[in-house]
Amino acid sequence: MKPTTSPKTYRVKSFGCQMNVYDGERMAEMLGERGIVPAPEGEDADLVVLNTCHIREKAAEKVYSDIGRISKAGTEAGKQPLIAVAGCVAQAEGEEIMKRSPAVSMVVGPQAYHRLPEMLDKAVKGERATDTDMPAIAKFAALPERRRTAPASFLTVQEGCDKFCTYCVVPYTRGAEISRPYSDLVTEAKNLVDAGAKEITLLGQNVSAWSGENDKGHPVGLAGLIRDLAKVDGLARIRYTTSHPADMDDDLIAAHGEIDKLMPFLHLPVQAGSDRVLKAMNRSHTAESYLRLLEAFRAARPDLALSGDFIVGFPGETDAEFEETLALVDEVGYAQAFSFKYSPRPGTPAATMDGQVPKEVMDERLQRLQAALNRDQLAFNKNTVGRTCEVLVERKGKHPGQWLGKSPWLQSVWFEGGAQIGDLVQVDLVEAGPNSLAGKLREAVAA
Repeated sequence: MKPTTSPKTYRVKSFGCQMNVYDGERMAEMLGERGIVPAPEGEDADLVVLNTCHIREKAAEKVYSDIGRISKAGTEAGKQPLIAVAGCVAQAEGEEIMKRSPAVSMVVGPQAYHRLPEMLDKAVKGERATDTDMPAIAKFAALPERRRTAPASFLTVQEGCDKFCTYCVVPYTRGAEISRPYSDLVTEAKNLVDAGAKEITLLGQNVSAWSGENDKGHPVGLAGLIRDLAKVDGLARIRYTTSHPADMDDDLIAAHGEIDKLMPFLHLPVQAGSDRVLKAMNRSHTAESYLRLLEAFRAARPDLALSGDFIVGFPGETDAEFEETLALVDEVGYAQAFSFKYSPRPGTPAATMDGQVPKEVMDERLQRLQAALNRDQLAFNKNTVGRTCEVLVERKGKHPGQWLGKSPWLQSVWFEGGAQIGDLVQVDLVEAGPNSLAGKLREAVAA
């Protein structure tokens, strides 16, 4: 690489989960501390950060495709941007990215992105740098304070996973489970509220495994943290994701019925409805134990909206076992859910299992599963028509005077009238579609 001038503009492109969104925001804040500003819409940036996700199919190939596209655009424009690859693909691919893509100047894993500024200094001098060290907690102390944020913001409280599901790369790309200190989280939550947040979603690869000691030195779990964050003035809403059924305790169940600020929404992945498949996945629950857990949550909060994750075509899955997944979906009635075809991840046990399911079989199963999930999502949305609820205004709609926000059940709601981003407004839900609802504005209840 040749030396270059320090970048004046940046663009961070985040893929995948909400934790990547959080990480992308924090990298943007670090760059902002150095006086680098977001590139105007439609203009090329001097620095492009690809904040990658390794969960989706062909994740690495898509990263290389993006790198090629950015490099080609730079050649045509006569100015090559600096390219940084961050996130889980960076962690998994590391030196391979540097070998295959000479246009990349920086590769940084999800636990080392706090070192991005010093890596940038090297890149400006013409040096290429890779950092995939995994000191999970160290990065948070190096990040700048939150200054401006969206009305609905993310707060990472826990990273890593110890469950080692046989299909999953997270333990290898994010490391072992580790919880951020209680005091750091309360401080960051207060800073987020001061910076404009009305809603905070607590994030973790296994967020329900968070644990720590409160300001009195008493051990607390996620429910205890939520109870204390609910006392923060100006914070109106709390959510959390993603959880594992093995770490959902009675205190967290009770919190859903006792804390008004904890929204009536639960994302709890099940992955499959067959006990044999769940065992092969190294999931520690059965279909029955999962359903009983949902019953307990619904008993605590009857209006709870449920969300889940599903994988179809896991190695060895039979037609009858897939039918068990459909039966579970029918019994639960999800408000929303995410579903994927199984795709092997190098280094995971499932990648070398016998009984890999043909693509055409997975395609057919996914279509049937998504048809059932879409049916239930539309039914849930229709069942909320006629209710009046609080909507947090997050952005402007496509048309003048139109606003978009989220209901307590994490539905997208659009309405017209006098409002501002960040307002909490009372909205009558008047019409439901598969992915959003139309509302009629009543009155603002908070500025």
